[in-house]
Amino acid sequence: MATPFDEPSTLPYALPPFTDVRLEHFRPAFDAGTAEQQAEVEAIATNPDAPTFENTLVALERSGQRLARVSHVFFTLSSADSTPELHDLEAEISPLLAAHTDAITLDGRLYARIDAVRAGLDDRTDLTDEDRRLVERTHTEMTLAGAGLDDTGKERLTAINQELSTLTTTFERNLLEDTNDLAVHVSSEDELAGLDDGAKSAAAGAAADRGLDGWLITLPLYTGHPWLGSLTDRSLRQRIMEASLSRGRRGNEHDNREVLLRIVRLRAERAELLGFPNHAAVVTADETAGTPEAVDGLLSSLVGAAARNADDEREVRARVLGHEVEAWDWAYATELLRGEQFAADSSALRPYFEADRVLHDGVFHAAGELYGLTFTERPDLHGYNDEVRVFEVRGSDGEEVGLYLLDLYTRDGKRGGAWMNPVVEQSALLGTLPVVVNNLNVAKPAAGSPTLLIQDEVETLFHEFGHALHGLIARTTYPRFSGTNVERDFVEFPSQVNEMWVSWPSVLANYAKHHETGAPLPPELVLGLSESEGFNEGFATTEYLAAALLDQAWHRLSADAAAAVTDVEAFERQALTDAGIAVEAVPPRYSSTYFAHTFSGGYDAGYYGYIWSEVLDADTVEWFRDNGGLSREAGARFASRLLGVGGSKDPLEAYRDFRGRDAEVGPLLRRRGLE
Repeated sequence: MATPFDEPSTLPYALPPFTDVRLEHFRPAFDAGTAEQQAEVEAIATNPDAPTFENTLVALERSGQRLARVSHVFFTLSSADSTPELHDLEAEISPLLAAHTDAITLDGRLYARIDAVRAGLDDRTDLTDEDRRLVERTHTEMTLAGAGLDDTGKERLTAINQELSTLTTTFERNLLEDTNDLAVHVSSEDELAGLDDGAKSAAAGAAADRGLDGWLITLPLYTGHPWLGSLTDRSLRQRIMEASLSRGRRGNEHDNREVLLRIVRLRAERAELLGFPNHAAVVTADETAGTPEAVDGLLSSLVGAAARNADDEREVRARVLGHEVEAWDWAYATELLRGEQFAADSSALRPYFEADRVLHDGVFHAAGELYGLTFTERPDLHGYNDEVRVFEVRGSDGEEVGLYLLDLYTRDGKRGGAWMNPVVEQSALLGTLPVVVNNLNVAKPAAGSPTLLIQDEVETLFHEFGHALHGLIARTTYPRFSGTNVERDFVEFPSQVNEMWVSWPSVLANYAKHHETGAPLPPELVLGLSESEGFNEGFATTEYLAAALLDQAWHRLSADAAAAVTDVEAFERQALTDAGIAVEAVPPRYSSTYFAHTFSGGYDAGYYGYIWSEVLDADTVEWFRDNGGLSREAGARFASRLLGVGGSKDPLEAYRDFRGRDAEVGPLLRRRGLE
């Protein structure tokens, strides 16, 4: 069966022809793509010529192009615009892809050739630094994947990987379905007191989309909800919070407890098969952290101050409310306090954060000032959904950079959270330029109403665009190093740096204008934003650390210890208590049964990476402030020495090249009020 993936797309920048793609195209394309790459790898492994960098490593990088084309489109759709049929196909495809990947990474013949090339690197004076890194990274990844195991070990490893691929797909599907089911239906508008007209419009639209009367409050991925700070009805706030906390643990067909326990046990078994004490040790061995002990050193050093700050904040909020603070009260009390102290509460700010203006006059404006990039909407190019917008990106001299796709709104077929993923990866070897997509989950207002963002959504847009910039600006030879293909605990660094421009005075003044009058953000609100930096950081740091330490606790279990865990809730409570982060009224940002990052999103034993990267981020923000701020000179240095190298250079070496030294932790401690 001919499919749109058989040949490279002829659209600009090789944008996939989304309008031509049908469900029935995927399975034939996956079958053809895997067969094609199997033949390519077989030719490399059986090549009678002595192994060389060119006939082994470069040939491997060229392989699998049809499979890459279909995979990028399929997994973009399965996460952002899925259907039950697509979910069923994903459950069918995932173990087959896991087996295909294992067939390559566990191929002893291929591993021997790469090992031989690595042994002869000193004799190849013509290889570039990126060439040499390609050899080392490929060898390391295959070693950690189990290429050195005997046949019995490889057979068991393959079975584990296939089962894990099915389980993580099941976890994500259960979470999506349960999140949709638990959306909170409101029949009386009185209950929505505190929400502005835009939020009410979005809730009414969500209800109408499901054929319901009244209003529907859909749940984000994280534990809280962006409207908890505005809703005055305490019982509704409680319903929202309890619905969020109950996801994946209700004893129904979407219950994730047994799924996650099986995932944990298999990961622990696989780690021991590979010669490691636990899964966290496997993961960190290939990250900048190096060991779980290094991760624990950073996280545990922050716990005491964070928990004390959160307790202090809770007492203040209790005085504001006049009663004890429960989890569903915290955001509301925080907004009352923010309004009293800084006049910069969410309801006052939201009319100044119209989404399109934030995008063009904020996000794109900052990228233009820093990197000389321009963004032109291309209505002639189509994404995978009518809501997806496509922008052509060019450099300061008009040169082609790539395409940027934005999918802003929430819908039932989209998983929660926000993310960036590549649709086409940049590679000089393959002659491709990047196509990247940002996904957010902003509630869509009714037709004719403006999309007004809360401050957290503005920060999320800037954050995810930082990932997009990494994907757009990086210029590497090999697809393995394209864009955000870096060590997992470094990947959040560029995106966190990009958040600094949210409140940078010239950027804020450019986008923060009233959606009706065009009036600039009043000086008292600007001042409030500035003064409130660090406000509520006890809560923010504590909820994050709780999730990061929970992730570590699950993945530092030995195989025997993992097999002994049968009660998910009891394990959670004990893990948080042992870590000293069980703070009343501050639940983890993600609890286990809806912790998509770690049980279906590729951040297993790696959720620590956000704060690990924030050490670099906070240090970098200070550098920008000391070196011209929003300027082309500062942007050029950051682009050329960090964003531009993608994964082709050791991340910490790239950081030293940019900063002139290793990062210092002091700026992070000051930012989070932890000194």
